[in-house]
Amino acid sequence: MSRPLYRGFSGGGRGSGGASRDSFDSSYLAKDFAENGHDHEAGSPAGTNRSRQSLIFALLKLGLVAVIVLALSGSLYWAISISTSARGNVYHGYRQLQEQVVADLAEIGELSLGIARTNELEFCPPEYENFVPCYYNVSESFDLVDSVAPTEHERKCVHDSEKGCLILPPTNYRIPLRWPSGRDFIWKANVKITGQEFSSGSLTKRMMVEEEHISFRSDSFMVDGVEDYTHQIAEMIGLPNESNFIEAGVRTVLDIGCGFGSFGAHLFSKQLLTMCIANYEVSGSQVQLTLERGIPAMIGSFSSRQLPYPYLSFDMLHCARCGIEWEKNDGIFLLEVDRLLRPGGYFVWTSQMNTHQSLRDKENQKKWSMIHDFAENLCWDILSQQDETIVWKKTSKKKCYTSRKAGPAVCDRSHDVESPYYQPLNPCISGIRSQRWIFIESHTPWPSRVALNSAELGIYGVHPEDFAEDAASWKSVVHNYWSLLSPLIFSDHPKRPGDEDPSPPFNMLRNVLDMNAHFGGFNAALLDAGKSVWVMNVVPMNSPSYLPMIFDRGFVGVQHDWCEAFPTYPRTYDMVHAEGLLSLGTHKKQRCSMLDIFVEIDRILRPEGWVIIRDTTLLIETARSMTTQLRWDARLIELDRSSDEKLLVCQKPYFRKQQ
Repeated sequence: MSRPLYRGFSGGGRGSGGASRDSFDSSYLAKDFAENGHDHEAGSPAGTNRSRQSLIFALLKLGLVAVIVLALSGSLYWAISISTSARGNVYHGYRQLQEQVVADLAEIGELSLGIARTNELEFCPPEYENFVPCYYNVSESFDLVDSVAPTEHERKCVHDSEKGCLILPPTNYRIPLRWPSGRDFIWKANVKITGQEFSSGSLTKRMMVEEEHISFRSDSFMVDGVEDYTHQIAEMIGLPNESNFIEAGVRTVLDIGCGFGSFGAHLFSKQLLTMCIANYEVSGSQVQLTLERGIPAMIGSFSSRQLPYPYLSFDMLHCARCGIEWEKNDGIFLLEVDRLLRPGGYFVWTSQMNTHQSLRDKENQKKWSMIHDFAENLCWDILSQQDETIVWKKTSKKKCYTSRKAGPAVCDRSHDVESPYYQPLNPCISGIRSQRWIFIESHTPWPSRVALNSAELGIYGVHPEDFAEDAASWKSVVHNYWSLLSPLIFSDHPKRPGDEDPSPPFNMLRNVLDMNAHFGGFNAALLDAGKSVWVMNVVPMNSPSYLPMIFDRGFVGVQHDWCEAFPTYPRTYDMVHAEGLLSLGTHKKQRCSMLDIFVEIDRILRPEGWVIIRDTTLLIETARSMTTQLRWDARLIELDRSSDEKLLVCQKPYFRKQQ
């Protein structure tokens, strides 16, 4: 709603304008009287009239002089007051006036329905249903693609200057079940599958397809397969069972080629957070199905580039028949595993090649020997081998790298980048010089590690007072946000005095994406409030990177350039949150527009999903005008009157395809 204009400057401007108009009117009137006077002759009864007119004319001139004097005095006083007032107050008053004008113009534009309709983005053609930009998949004929033969899709983003379109969900799409029911059952129509995916035989790719839904727990196959498997891994590490992973310092796991997320789903019940990565797939996507179940996942590949995570970030990397040939390219894929593993972390590799029967083949023996020798040169120790599974442990002793007789070199400082962004794979050992080189068992156990101590904060140059203030602020913010997550926010329904809208359930959301995560405070506050969510903490490329700190708190995240498409499928997040993101773009020339970013948000957001944006008033007003183009329901919420920020809460409607 519009607020009254601030009068600080408009009053002064209006006074000057009024004086000008008075001067113009008086001079015009004097000119008119003078011209009329010359039309009459002297020495007639009209002389009396002329003298009367002269008197009137003299009075008018006197009045005009008085007006001019008053106007000049007022202008002089106004100028002096400006010069003596604080420059910041003057600028702030101007900003408020400018922002109010923008707001009023936006409201006027919304009242014109005809204009609003012409600005609405059109819906994409049907082939965009599972469109993932940067992977060139729209031009493919989905019906002709061989789902059995894997196709490597290299990430390559090209900015398209054309206006985007809005992707519609599949014809029979249904809103996913809430957690934890959605972990075990997903709607069949929500994902693209062909049937080829069911014959894989992989432990993590087992599911039962019914008429309308897909089940990941059924009596018709080994229900406890994943549970037994994780129990086996725990014993190989030397633990009683998988419930002791936390005590051993394991909290974050990277699951390479994760199947359909069953490994991560089970570990979640043990307080472990597993990030699934897999290549882009036309159908039966591991990433799409895993996210549909409410398990963290993103498109990622070991093919040629480093993953957008900092070094020393994961406590365990897991590969169960993930399809990577670790012996290829002089072991450079194992070097990427080593870069991501914390000191003392575990690499779990399950493959049919590891069985005694398979190793009778000389070619397999040669491959296995190459992997074994390279792992030894990386200072990894084999803890155990059972059946198909081998567990290595990365050393925590730096002196091991100087005592080796062979193996890859340690990276020099110019190549030892902490948080690379899709850089070429590095043929050297990373992270040795980092202050974050800390043995995993020396980390504070979960969940206490969320609150980093002063020594840990010092690694990132963060003061404990700033960290505590950030945490307290986010706790308050989350409490307020949660009360807004109701469609009632978009209606002006009458309420009885004292009545409050019912608070949304704790499991209303599952997959949350924070576009500008900063310290990860939003993630921490959601968990502290008991919400059943996981958060993809995104650190923009044009902001200070606290992504290593986010991982060290026990969360997961990724670096990203928001002028590029996020590596996920459409309709994969329940909420997208952005605090201060739009302000980042004002400091540098952007390669993309605000509308481009909003179209990408719409792509990854589920129908009936939520968007919460907090930023400066001017940017929020601009964003509000774009929600009409995106067809979102939106409400602008005032914050503290002393704040120069506003809140924009939006919900994406569920648009169905026309049959």
